[in-house]
Amino acid sequence: MKTLIIGGGNMGRTFASSFLTAHILRPADLTVLERSVQALDFLKSLNIENLHTRPAEYIKEQQLIVLAVKPQDSRELMPTIKPFLSDNHIILSIMAGVQIETLEKQLGVKKIIRAMPNLPAQIGMGMTAFTANLEVSRKELIEVQNLLSTTGKAIYFEKESMLDAATAVSGSGPAYVFYFMSAMMKAATELGFNESQAELLVWQTFSGSIDLQNKNPLTCDEWISKVASRGGTTEAALKVLSEHSTNESIGKAIHAAFKRSIELGKKQKKKA
Repeated sequence: MKTLIIGGGNMGRTFASSFLTAHILRPADLTVLERSVQALDFLKSLNIENLHTRPAEYIKEQQLIVLAVKPQDSRELMPTIKPFLSDNHIILSIMAGVQIETLEKQLGVKKIIRAMPNLPAQIGMGMTAFTANLEVSRKELIEVQNLLSTTGKAIYFEKESMLDAATAVSGSGPAYVFYFMSAMMKAATELGFNESQAELLVWQTFSGSIDLQNKNPLTCDEWISKVASRGGTTEAALKVLSEHSTNESIGKAIHAAFKRSIELGKKQKKKA
């Protein structure tokens, strides 16, 4: 599938590198459009053969067009690529909050897929949620899912609204993890560890716990019960978390992210 990635920032580079490394695409079948000369220099180091700084006739030759630009840049971008688009193109947008209806209106194309990857996609450990309008065939969906899976895991949802939910859970999720880890490292230094020791203790604890969860069928609650013996240190810690309604706070935080994702989508729709 001849693919054009528009935007050579972090996620655009991640997609380009992953598609080529996994041999899903041949170098000759991948094209990148990026205005920044500095970003182009980095893209050249990935052995990408087809690099452009402006939209032109080459867009017509593509089958899949990945929109990997910031949402606020989309209004300027859309009119410049629209003249080169047709109903044969498949648009894959990873712009947060820009709805399928908005893309249909701005680009005048029929086949549109929306995806929400997250930060770990940069190391092939990402979680991407995606959806599509009815014009995209099952075969095309599978082809795009194979591409998305080169950056980690990909899951399809029929309802576009689920992308707002996925944004709140997996899209923003890495920040929640880093927030908790940062708090643990701060507490560790208060207990007397230096920063290097605190970082190692926390990072390895998270890494090991996740691997343990992945390799065994137990639920999170079952693992907690294995660590927290009655009257022990873990139980004392969990009691404090419970007294401060930490579980409820995390839930409220995710709901706040969900609400904000919906609000941003409505703003983008009004601007279209």
